[in-house]
Amino acid sequence: MKQQKGKKEKVKGMFNDIASRYDFLNHFLSAGIDKCWRKKVRKHLAPFHPQLILDVATGTGDLAIELEKLHPVKITGIDIATEMLAIGNKKISNRKLDKTITLQEGDSENLDFKSGTFDAVTVAFGVRNFEDLQRGLSEMCRVMKPGGHVAILEFSKPKSFPFRQLYNAYFKYALPLMGKIISKNDEAYTYLPESVQSFPEDNTFMEEMKTAGFVQTGQKRLTFGIATMYFGLK
Repeated sequence: MKQQKGKKEKVKGMFNDIASRYDFLNHFLSAGIDKCWRKKVRKHLAPFHPQLILDVATGTGDLAIELEKLHPVKITGIDIATEMLAIGNKKISNRKLDKTITLQEGDSENLDFKSGTFDAVTVAFGVRNFEDLQRGLSEMCRVMKPGGHVAILEFSKPKSFPFRQLYNAYFKYALPLMGKIISKNDEAYTYLPESVQSFPEDNTFMEEMKTAGFVQTGQKRLTFGIATMYFGLK
């Protein structure tokens, strides 16, 4: 139990600490590809016309802002890092999206919403930070309406030669160094490759989704396997 509590507090502290530089680092370290990945989530959900969307681990709200293009009635974003939310709220206000998008503090493993509330639930690069992965996924399933859609973006490990070797070198050495220099945080961009390495991807993760209550699960690898979009229904 102490280890789990330690992870949550560590993640919260790291993201609060790097909040002011988070967006720049995201786009810089991914060469802007992260924007394309979020568009993939929007395009996946578009045929289903979700009206009420929950974005878990929303951070500074980039995915919520992208999903606004679906013209839903309401998008709610939650995160434990209040400094990230503060920046996200400024972005939303500047874009005059306040009527559609609301960001609020919240714990992914104890969602403060009634069961069967949302048409769609999304997460972008947040599930690997859950203390209890199964509890977080189960909570996401609980707050979805029957027939609702889940879409999860997460980093993954490329498998093909030589991209796998090049990516591993970048992810293990170059990314932590650049992240440390720019963010001034010793831990954040060392934690990133470590958390990706330990994340249960592919079929292992989809089995976790099924255990949580999702059906018709699937995945789509993006950009040579750097990231993966997982999806399913309740």
